[in-house]
Formats: sequence, structure tokens, C-alpha cells
Amino acid sequence: MHPDLATAEELLAAEDLPGTARELRRLADRLSAGELAPLVVRLAGLAEIDELYGAAAQLADDVDDPGALYDYGYACIEHGLSALAVPALREALAIVREPKRGLFGRPKAVDPQRVRKVLMELVAALEDGDRHGEAVEVLQDQAARPSGLDDWPEGYLLAFNALMGGRLELAREVFGRLAEPEQPWRPAADRIARSLARAAAAPPVDDQDLRGWHHVLTGGLLATLSPYGFEAGMTGRYAYLGDSFDNCRLGLDRLRVVLEATGRRVTLVGLLPDRGSRALGLAAAELFGLPAAPYRPGVAGALVVAYDLNACDQELVAALNERAPDEILYEHVTCWTDTPIVSADVCGLLAQTVVAPWEPGMGFDADGERIAPEPDRRTAEELAEAILAASGTPDEGDGGTPADSAEVLAAYAARVAGTWAQAEATRDRVRSAGPVRSSRFA
Repeated sequence: MHPDLATAEELLAAEDLPGTARELRRLADRLSAGELAPLVVRLAGLAEIDELYGAAAQLADDVDDPGALYDYGYACIEHGLSALAVPALREALAIVREPKRGLFGRPKAVDPQRVRKVLMELVAALEDGDRHGEAVEVLQDQAARPSGLDDWPEGYLLAFNALMGGRLELAREVFGRLAEPEQPWRPAADRIARSLARAAAAPPVDDQDLRGWHHVLTGGLLATLSPYGFEAGMTGRYAYLGDSFDNCRLGLDRLRVVLEATGRRVTLVGLLPDRGSRALGLAAAELFGLPAAPYRPGVAGALVVAYDLNACDQELVAALNERAPDEILYEHVTCWTDTPIVSADVCGLLAQTVVAPWEPGMGFDADGERIAPEPDRRTAEELAEAILAASGTPDEGDGGTPADSAEVLAAYAARVAGTWAQAEATRDRVRSAGPVRSSRFA
């Protein structure tokens, strides 16, 4: 066993499976896939993941088999271990590009389709880890080879990863020379075209301009930035947030700022059925002086309000991909590490993990012992009253976050009004955090 695997071995012996996975991810780019495979076999066995167990065992038996490397990489991606897939697929790609000589030392022919198959899986693994710069390098390397890149999907993926990595000029250049796609790729082409149009209308300032990049990539507007840890690596996002009624009220106040700055008018509030979303929707209806009714797809002029789209009925959420005329979707808390299946038109804030104000958080008794506080059992109507009674005063934070006043938001919203919530645009999911990096829980 490689000496660097000692900690992973200890964690696995203690049956700490999440800890083992974290340690293996940390080591993935320092060790070969073959060195990691034996521990992955045992990890998958304890976790009862048969597909990964079989693929890792196959690789452990023959660490130079490109088929085994590919199958192992594929299984790692499927089970949330894309960091482990990357070195395996890199090794597989190198082998299929320069296969070993055959009988009597004769060179074997390179199979372009096999190369492309491995290449696409490697790009998928890199994208899954938001490693867009590396994906660009891998695709550009292939583009420089005699077999080059097909426009769809390889050329598109080069443009996409350039965009997600913040390289707008490269994305424009590559996308601009792609042939017209066939129907299966038309939605993807439309998505990247809209992103590039938004970037042209309002270019992000730099790779820390979270609000600017959020609009370019999702089409939405981010209402508030986290006032803590900007310079320490959070760049406007939260990792963990114990939410408050003040934050809920602030989000609705900022939503009003966006609607006024963009000249958008809504005529009713669409209520989603979960308690948090209903409470926030009822508060919005009272605050904006609008009638409220249960959300129905296709209602023109509706302001659809969600607390957390990931916690909502996913069939209802899926219906929001297609925008009804003059419909606006607001989500108070957007998970930026596990994004919802649709991108809201306005997001109150971005967090990895959130505890709603009415959910039990973390508490301690008089002796300092950890306790679980009682949940807030008030009805949605009562919670709405609490939201309306809150001050909505922004937290001053640690002073390191760039100016994030209502006036700053209004100016930005007015600037991008022409590219925001466009009638013909779908609310597509964007899985990547984009060029703005933030610290996160492993």
C-alpha cells in the first residue's frame, strides 16, 4: 500500500465511509488509479455498491487495461466520486491514443471512436468537479490532433467549458465557428447563445463578480451577497446558513427592488404547497398588495414564490422550466452545490446548507451540551406574519463584502433588464458554480 494511503486505510478500518471518500478525493490527483483501486474495492464493498465494486476489482487485477480504467472511471462518476474518475480516465485516454504494439512489434491502429468515448467521459468527470479549465485543456489538446474535434458535441463542450471557466473570448470564438446543430443539440446551442448574449450586454467585472456571473450563466438575478467571508474564499456565497425571518423579509424587499428597476409587473402570487414556500408566498402577496392562489402552470403574470426549490414538489418545479408570459420565479435560498432543476429568475441568496427559521437548528443547554431545539410548529399563515413583522435590515457582516445595497442591486437590474427573464428563454438548470470559486463543505 502506498504510504499516502495510511489515513484512508485507518478511516476505512473504522468504517468511516464518508471520511474515506473525502480522503481518497484529496489524494486522487497524486496517486495512480491502480494505487487507489484496492481501497475503492473495499469502500464499495462496505457501501454495497456492486457496480463500483466490480469495476474497481477489475482495475485492481489489470491496472493497464484501458477498458478497466474506463469502466472504473464511469462507475466513479455515477456514484459521486468524479475526482477519482479523472486520473483513471486520463490514463485510459493516453493508452487508447497510443496503444501498445501488437505481434512482431507492429503498431496498432488508433480507434478514433474509442478515443472520443474516453475523452467525453473524462470531460464529464472534470465538469462534475467544476474543473472547467482542465476540460478546456483536454479538448484543445484533442483539437490539435489529426482527428480533431467534431462540432457536436466536442466543439460545443469546448465552448461550454470555456464559458464556465470564465474565458468569454474563447467561448465566443469556438461557438461562433460551430456548424448549425441537429435538433437534439439545439436546446444546448440556444442556452450557450443566450449566455454569451448576456455576457456581451453586461460583462462581469472579474472572476469575483458573483452577481454578474450568476446572471450570465443562469439568466437570473442574485438579490443579496453573503456579508461574511468574502475575502476568505466565500465570494458572496454561504456554506452553512442558519436562516432568519429578517433574511426572508430582506429577500422580498430586494425582489421588489428588482421588479421596480426592470419595470416588470406581476398580478398575483402563485403559492407552492410546501409550508416554507407558502409562508413566503403569503408574505409576498401581502407586501406587494396582490391576490394569492395555488400555483398552476401557464398562468400569465404570476409571481411564483419558493423558499427552496429542492424542497418543493419536483413535478411542479419541472413545469417551471417553460416560462409563462410575464411570469417571474423567486427562490429565497438557492443551493449552489446541488442546484435545483430550474434556475429562478431572482434568487434571494446562495447557500450550500441552510436551516430555515422554522426548522430546528443547533442549540446548547446551560452546561454547553448540544441539544436539538423544538421546531417552530406555526402554520404557514403565522410564519408569513413573522416574515412581515421582521425588519429586513441587511447584516453588516465583517465588512469585507463589496457594496451590496438596494441601490447597487437596482442599478444592476436596470442594466440587464433587456436580457433578464426573456419570454422565449427556458429556465435551464446550471450545475456548475462557474468561474467564481467559493469554499464549500467536502
